[in-house]
Amino acid sequence: MTAAYDRAAQALCAAGRTLVARGLTPGTSGNISLRVDGGGYVMTPTNVGLGDLSPAEVARLDERGGHVGGSLPTKEWELHLTFFEHRPAATAIVHVHSSYAVALSCLEYADDESVLLPLTPYALLRIGRLPIVPYAPPGSARLAASIAGRAAQSRAILLANHGPIFAGGTLAEAVAGIEEIEQAAKVQLLLHGQAVRPLSDIEIAQLTQPPPG
Repeated sequence: MTAAYDRAAQALCAAGRTLVARGLTPGTSGNISLRVDGGGYVMTPTNVGLGDLSPAEVARLDERGGHVGGSLPTKEWELHLTFFEHRPAATAIVHVHSSYAVALSCLEYADDESVLLPLTPYALLRIGRLPIVPYAPPGSARLAASIAGRAAQSRAILLANHGPIFAGGTLAEAVAGIEEIEQAAKVQLLLHGQAVRPLSDIEIAQLTQPPPG
């Protein structure tokens, strides 16, 4: 198990550097978690920039979320474990405070089912729906509970007045998903107040429904 934790910690650190290089996680914000082969999890510690992490600092948790090594995990640990619980196929979760997605999270919405307009095929294919959940303090049990009803239906969730979180089948998929959310939020905000041409129901179906037969 030690070797599995070490491999996961190294992969997590590499992902953190990628997120920082792409400008998606300012300061010491954001957190990442991974399932470990054979059981358990690794998570980023709190108050450490994701580009500055060393594998030894990465928090190691057992299958029940108990701390078994490394630094103490992010205060958002319960949020990550809740997402994993409701998405058993997910192996990686990324949460950031990227500028455009955070801005999107601060707007009012009449419909919380998906805050993204169907503007590009890439957002539909890589994100799907992006529901928003009500604000709760970061690190609180209330915030973790707020995503429980959404996580099984959506791999991407927007936390109101906070930022996006994405659960991927792989770590690369989770990083790419967070980047796509930021890009989609940027496009939507740049078009705010203008007449837009969203994709039609037929065009959406062509992208999201499997071919017959």
